[in-house]
Order: sequence, then C-alpha cells, then structure tokens
Amino acid sequence: MSNKSNLVFKVLNIVVWIIFVGLSIEAGGLIVNFIFSIYKPEFVENLYQKLDLSEMYSRSKLAFYSMYSFALFISILKAFLFYAVIKLLSKLDLAKPFSRFASSQITLISYYTFSIGLISYIARQTAKNLLHRGFEINALDQFWVDSQAFILMAAVIYVIATIFSKGIEIQNENDLTV
Repeated sequence: MSNKSNLVFKVLNIVVWIIFVGLSIEAGGLIVNFIFSIYKPEFVENLYQKLDLSEMYSRSKLAFYSMYSFALFISILKAFLFYAVIKLLSKLDLAKPFSRFASSQITLISYYTFSIGLISYIARQTAKNLLHRGFEINALDQFWVDSQAFILMAAVIYVIATIFSKGIEIQNENDLTV
C-alpha cells in the first residue's frame, strides 16, 4: 500500500472518530434531556439543541414522547453506525481486505443505515400528520430530513457487502487451489 493511501486511510479513521464522538455527545444529550422531561417537565423548553417542545408537551404528552423517541432512536442508531465503521476500519487489513469480519461488518453497517432511513421516514410521516393537527414540529426536522438518502445509501452498502461476500468465496477457492 502506498504512503498516500495509508495517509488517506489514517485521516479517514480520524474523521470517523470525530463524527462518532459528536454523534455520541448528541445522543447522550438527548437521553439526558429525555430523562429530565420525564421527571422535571418544566425543563422541556430548555432541551438540548434549543428544542423547545413545551407547546407539544402541554398539548399532548403522547405526541411529545413519540416524536422525541424518534429523534432519540435515530441519534442512537447513527452513533452505533459510526461505531461499526470504527470497528471495521480498526480491523480491516488492506493487504487482504476480503475477510468474514469485513463482510459481516459491512452488512451490519447496511442494516444500521437502512434502520436509520426507515425510522426517519416513519418519523417524518408522523411529523407531517402532527403538523396537520396544528403541532409545531419544525425544530425536529433536523433529525429526519435525509431519510431517503439513508435508504438509498443502505442499498448501495448492501450491494458492497454482497460483493465482499462473493470476494471471500473467490478468495477461499483460490487459497484452496494454490
């Protein structure tokens, strides 16, 4: 492997770690605020990222908890997704990339990505329904604006996982014939 490829791989690893830490902080902040909203509902207007959902909370606790749960699940799944990428990058051998671990990790990444896209899509449709009922949900749009992109990305990653699976089979056949 060339020095340039090695450098790009190291930079990519650092970027993935930074994204993972940021997503973990976001998920942790949302979890703490969710717990506070259960025990101290008066803090709802001071939630993480200035998510003032006090009007929704006062009108319907069910709507508040369901929409907040969607945001929480999406946030946690994104952190898990990048943790899976970190595991893949840390154990990936670029000299011999076709391994069972790499294949299973890429498949897992595609499942996480699809789950994020699917939950985001359901949350977006639920938010549209609440919008028609007069709820203000614009503050939550940041959590599920890219649902279709995640679903498409999951399909692409799944194709790559399938190619890796086939690559493992071919590599194993070549190892047996030599």
